[in-house]
Amino acid sequence: MTPLVLVHGFMGGSAQWEGQRAGLANCCEVIALDLPGFGLNADLPPIDSIGGFADWVLAELDSREVHKFHLLGHSMGGMIVQEMAHRVPDRIDRLILYATGSVGVLPGRFETIAQSKARARADGAAATARRIAANWFLKSEASPGYAACAAIAEHAGLEAILAGLSAMESWSGQARLPEIAPETLVIWGDRDRTYRWPQVERLWQEIRRTSLSVFADCGHAVHLEDPDGFNHVLIRYLT
Repeated sequence: MTPLVLVHGFMGGSAQWEGQRAGLANCCEVIALDLPGFGLNADLPPIDSIGGFADWVLAELDSREVHKFHLLGHSMGGMIVQEMAHRVPDRIDRLILYATGSVGVLPGRFETIAQSKARARADGAAATARRIAANWFLKSEASPGYAACAAIAEHAGLEAILAGLSAMESWSGQARLPEIAPETLVIWGDRDRTYRWPQVERLWQEIRRTSLSVFADCGHAVHLEDPDGFNHVLIRYLT
């Protein structure tokens, strides 16, 4: 059974995927990672480039002797898995790009990366984690999944937050989209405040073998806002 590797986004962590561990148990083994500086690996030195994150994930999978896998990346994690798809296309069975895009500097983002950096320095890591996590949900702090998601985000220190923002700021995979070889599924919530439709449409149109699943009335965290629907889409795609 081919495992599914889950790569979380900015200020995420492996704990956010508990609904997928349970919901996909009969479909595949789920391997949820914590990137350096975030989640359970908040004590590791932060990485400030998307390519550096991709190399770290590959080294971690090598250490676990995971050689062939399905691969899902959420948000910043979607940028990381695009880099992995260029590095090791033959090791990836099916690719899932979830609530992500092909550039790190996002037109229409709820605030610019420069603003996020300035506010993080002024407000501190914990307040930044809670504020940005609220933007991932359609109903912000009132969403049922918000509190747990914000608690995961609060593991990140200021250095990791700034490094992650710098990693996104300096990255673009737009020119290489046609070179992505694995079969790809793009997932998006139509009320996402971070990734607007033009970013998602570009992935869908420019990657050679791709399909699209759009969730109505969901924000940036579809897997927490509609976990059953999200898991159903993954099971159909992976099987």
